[in-house]
Amino acid sequence: MPKRSEEMLADLWTSLLLMWITCALHVSMAPFNNQSKSLQTGSGGSREPSEGQRILSRAKRGWVWNQMFVLEEFSGPDPILVGRLHTDLDVGGKNIKYVLAGEGAGTIFAINEKTGDIHAMKRLDREEKAEYTLTAQVINRDTNEPLEPPSEFTIKVQDINDNAPEFNNGPYHATVPEMSAVGTSVTKVTATDADDPVYGNSARLVYSILEGQPYFSIDPNSADIKVALQAMDREMREEYLVVIQAKDMGGHMGGLSGTTTVTITLTDINDNPPKFSKNLYEFTIPEDLGVGKPGGKVKANDRDVGENGRSTYSIIEGNERDFFEITTDPQTQEGILRLKKRLDFETQKFYALKVEATNIRPNAQLDSVGQFKDTATVKVTVEDCDEPPVFSRSTYTLDVHENATVNTVIGQVDARDPDITGSQVRYFIDRHTDLERQFNINVEDGKITLAKPLDRETEMWHNITVTATEVKNHSQISRAIIAIRVLDINDNAPEFATEFEAFLCENGKPGQVIQTVSAVDRDDPQNGHSFLYSLVPEMLNNPNFTIKNNGDNSISILAKHDTFRRQKQEMYYLPIIVTDNGNPPMSSTNTLTIRVCGCSREGIVQSCNVEAYVLPIGLSMGALIAILACIILLLVIVVLFVTLRRHKNEPLIIKDDEDVRENIIRYDDEGGGEEDTEAFDIATLQNPDGINGYLPRKDIKPDLQFMPRQGQNSGPNGVDVDEFINVRLHEADNDPTAPPYDSIQIYGYEGRGSIAGSLSSLETASSESDQNFDYLREWGPRFRRLGELYSVGESDKET
Repeated sequence: MPKRSEEMLADLWTSLLLMWITCALHVSMAPFNNQSKSLQTGSGGSREPSEGQRILSRAKRGWVWNQMFVLEEFSGPDPILVGRLHTDLDVGGKNIKYVLAGEGAGTIFAINEKTGDIHAMKRLDREEKAEYTLTAQVINRDTNEPLEPPSEFTIKVQDINDNAPEFNNGPYHATVPEMSAVGTSVTKVTATDADDPVYGNSARLVYSILEGQPYFSIDPNSADIKVALQAMDREMREEYLVVIQAKDMGGHMGGLSGTTTVTITLTDINDNPPKFSKNLYEFTIPEDLGVGKPGGKVKANDRDVGENGRSTYSIIEGNERDFFEITTDPQTQEGILRLKKRLDFETQKFYALKVEATNIRPNAQLDSVGQFKDTATVKVTVEDCDEPPVFSRSTYTLDVHENATVNTVIGQVDARDPDITGSQVRYFIDRHTDLERQFNINVEDGKITLAKPLDRETEMWHNITVTATEVKNHSQISRAIIAIRVLDINDNAPEFATEFEAFLCENGKPGQVIQTVSAVDRDDPQNGHSFLYSLVPEMLNNPNFTIKNNGDNSISILAKHDTFRRQKQEMYYLPIIVTDNGNPPMSSTNTLTIRVCGCSREGIVQSCNVEAYVLPIGLSMGALIAILACIILLLVIVVLFVTLRRHKNEPLIIKDDEDVRENIIRYDDEGGGEEDTEAFDIATLQNPDGINGYLPRKDIKPDLQFMPRQGQNSGPNGVDVDEFINVRLHEADNDPTAPPYDSIQIYGYEGRGSIAGSLSSLETASSESDQNFDYLREWGPRFRRLGELYSVGESDKET
């Protein structure tokens, strides 16, 4: 028998023993209860009660039972007796009947109608329902009338240890930092037992560890799991599987148990320093390696993970000239050695560096002596390479005056071959940067000369690129930028800043400012511009205008009198000389146009035209222009209308429409068929209207006038066909107005390789083959003549 069944059977016998003792006590006390109740109800005597006694007495129930119990999980062959009901009315042969109602009545519980015994008909489970409420009543068996009111009682299901503890939230997962102290709490588990926690020890649980010792321990009552071993290292073992048991009955023998698993993972702390895989690294780096390019990699391994395993690298010795730097690859955690400056084999051939690896997040508690770092030596050997020439400067700035002559030396560049071989260098200008070829360079010494004159006002800076190439190896090329600044000379005269046009009011006052004039100069002197204004010598004593210097490189034009009239002179021209302060000074003469206008009293210009005085009063110039425009528009409409009315379609050929004639040609013979070439009168093809002259077409106007031929005087029957055709052909060849509509293509070669052979009759006639041409006569009248010719040939041949 399994262990669990033995435990259940022991609990069952214990419960049955307790129930038997309880029932025995009830049976032993029944006679006393019946006697006392019978006395109280009076149901046991034979004397009739008096009337007064009937009034004072009352009927009492005499139940001899109390709260009933039934053991759960009982599965015997017969129904189990729960208890017995008894009333005082049940004496002798009285005709009574016990009735049971309520929860489970008739299905779970049944009552003996005569004796009142209650039996459990089914197997009960306390965990499903712990107690049942029922109602008992005594009725007359014959009439079914109640003899007493119903009474309520309960049947409680007594618990036995039939449920094992369960871990509802298992399996569990927990973490604890490595190197945790003994007693550090890891996690807590909880088990539940469905048995009655009040009755006995069926639900009293005790926890223990079945697997996982000596690493972890558990509190038997609280189920708190703790660290039990000192200095557990994650790098040695990361995960532990702990089996926890919960047992009821206080852990005593016969109790039921349940288990669960707890997976405990040790989390990492930074307890391991970085360690280089080797103490010495050696790299060979070519001297032409670009700045920022990697030259080698080092690696310091750390047994920790995550941020605890990340390291940073630094150069602590041997990099005094700052040629190198080392960075950390975030993916591989490698230290990458890069160049910060270009290496030069000719200057230094070897470098010895000391590299240090340090944890990013050192453990302050463990790193008391700086143990979370490691160092290694890195030896770098510089490899010689064929380097391109090196300019003395990467950028040159040269100055040249804009009046410099061609072939003037502007400056010189210098480059050398840094290699030990020391190859000669040749210089060239990159013409993509000097498209206009304004500069030249000496290929041997690098002197830059002027190829074309320069103009600072057109372009002040010229940026060209000069290349230096080794003579021994043309692929080694270096470049330098040459910035050429064109210096200014005073080669431009000042002039008015804009085309000034001044307006003078007729009612102006003497000394009134007419216009303020300023000048500009395309040159750029070092001390700035300073302009001098003056009138031309022949107008120094100008009676109408004068100038005044404003002190800011501008002048004001002033009127000398107030007698200006448009009828007298509408416009004045005032030439002004503007001179700069350059060396030598440059000057120009600019003319200011001054118009005399009519103004209002406030000095606002209203009209500057002389014609305004000759217009009729009340009719402005705008009104006259509008009237004139209307008249012109009406004339145009009339001309168009007349032109459209007179327009009509004319024939393309100029001829008299009424000249209609008929040409009747009579023939007195039947004709000779196709072989008769003289029976048809070709004169009918001639245009009767064009015999005496040439009629040009009206739709196309010829560029050259064609002289018409003289009409043929031949009679109808005397026209020569050959002459007619030659005349027409000559006219077509010499007529410049007629396009070549007709063309004749003559093909005299039939080709080679034809399967059918040649169709030429000439070749057949000259051959020796005997061919019969009688079939040509059967082809009809058109081939009859051809058949006769060949037949005649054959007959002559036979003769």
